[in-house]
Amino acid sequence: MSLEEHITAEALCEGLGVGSDIINFAHAPGTRVVFGPGSVSGVGELSRELGGNRALIVTDPGIADAGHAEWVMSSLSASGLETFVFLEVNENPTTEDVARCVEVARSESVDILIGLGGGSSMDTAKGCNFILTNGGKMKDYWGSGKATKEMLPLVAIPTTAGTGSECQSFALIADAKTHMKMACGDRKAAARVAILDPELTLTQPSSVTAHTGIDALTHAIESAVCKSRTPVSSSYSRLAFALLNDGFEGVVKDPGSLACRAKVQLGAAYAGVAIENSMLGAAHAAANPLTAHCGVVHGQAVGVMMPHVIEYNQADPEIRAIYSELYRGDLSLRVLEFLDMLGMAKGISGFGIKEELIHKMAEEAASQWTAEFNPRGIGLEEFKALYNAAM
Repeated sequence: MSLEEHITAEALCEGLGVGSDIINFAHAPGTRVVFGPGSVSGVGELSRELGGNRALIVTDPGIADAGHAEWVMSSLSASGLETFVFLEVNENPTTEDVARCVEVARSESVDILIGLGGGSSMDTAKGCNFILTNGGKMKDYWGSGKATKEMLPLVAIPTTAGTGSECQSFALIADAKTHMKMACGDRKAAARVAILDPELTLTQPSSVTAHTGIDALTHAIESAVCKSRTPVSSSYSRLAFALLNDGFEGVVKDPGSLACRAKVQLGAAYAGVAIENSMLGAAHAAANPLTAHCGVVHGQAVGVMMPHVIEYNQADPEIRAIYSELYRGDLSLRVLEFLDMLGMAKGISGFGIKEELIHKMAEEAASQWTAEFNPRGIGLEEFKALYNAAM
């Protein structure tokens, strides 16, 4: 039996102590999940089943250079779909990025979207879908359930293992002028099909592997304790953390391990389902100002804040107990161990932050949507204390 035959969700989850009833993504937002090495080769057939005739691949130049876009185009063409490519995806997509994508999609009269790449590609494709089918501006959909018309089918193909966007109905788009990030959600925007092919993640640069993996880890941790957690989301959070905690360390030690890559990719997707059924917390709220003001990559930003948020939250005995269920040890220290293994900063003093900026960042963090869901109440003074601790 080949290695690929052993890489199934059931095999990777065996022995993790979490009920198998959630393994098949029963609580993803109407998304069919196809998982396994080589599964991307079926994108053409799957797209045809969704009624697609004219497909737009939404991706970035790096993904194209790695050969993934060509692979997807080949499968789509073999199934009889006319295929077009939007190659202008940027990290942390803005309303301007979405507008450019809409222009291409509209000019080519596409009837299906393929989000290929990291969370930015999938978010851009979702954002495009909102405007293309429902009109208006991105801010019109800030919030949840504001699209009144049906949307085009979306196939999500992550080439990184981090955001879990393939299993979420939200697009995170920044206003090009104010830089405020808008979470625009609607179940109609969720991918109809998500293809999780761990082979695609083997080509990630080591820095991308590090940042996206830490992001996924924080998703599992924050969704496990947020105010809106449910028994369903908690199950996904635990399963995600177990896969990520094991698989991510394996990837660090052996980047070519397909089995470890598969665990991380599957863990990131389960964390995405956990978020879809709950929310995040203060680490993400504190991370966004670091990215906006200091250009800190998102994974680094959430990773450096997560240990301090854990320390803050575990003053609540109930939250401390949940952390202990996730990891039998010091969870904040475990996150620091990962940062150390990955050569990532464990403090924010090297980001060029001046004292006066801390107050402004704390104000902005306190106004972030995710802060509302932190298990312990948190505001301006608490965020200032978190940033100072992280210095």
